Amino acid sequence: ARSFADIGDIIRGKDLYLGDKGEKKKLEERLKTIFGKIHEGLSKNGEIEARYGSDAPDYFQLREDWGTANRHTVWKAITCNAKGYQYFRATCDSGDKENTATLAKNNCRCPKSSGAKDGDQVPTYFDYVPQYLRWFEEWAEDL
Repeated sequence: ARSFADIGDIIRGKDLYLGDKGEKKKLEERLKTIFGKIHEGLSKNGEIEARYGSDAPDYFQLREDWGTANRHTVWKAITCNAKGYQYFRATCDSGDKENTATLAKNNCRCPKSSGAKDGDQVPTYFDYVPQYLRWFEEWAEDL
């Protein structure tokens, strides 16, 4: 099963999973097409040109920026039907000024009162951990 962090790696072009090479190649071509269209739609100015001018054909910088800017939306999409479920680690700010954390109990999201702007705060930072280190943790859990 793919996790939220794995999806981020796929979007960013950093997925290490070797699986079906044909499927991976098709997915990568689709992502290049999608991000090519996003790149075409960007307003052309000096700052945009400097950041993404030589990013084609893989658009890795644009993909990285898009993944960072939209991680909360991806989390919301993944958890939209997770009613009654909670994220397995206490990661939401409890608001008690004691640096304690609470579970994300509302569709695996932190409540608005915990400092999140809109109640859709992503309660994990695993997508910032390199994939091979996440695999080590998963393998250790299976022992």
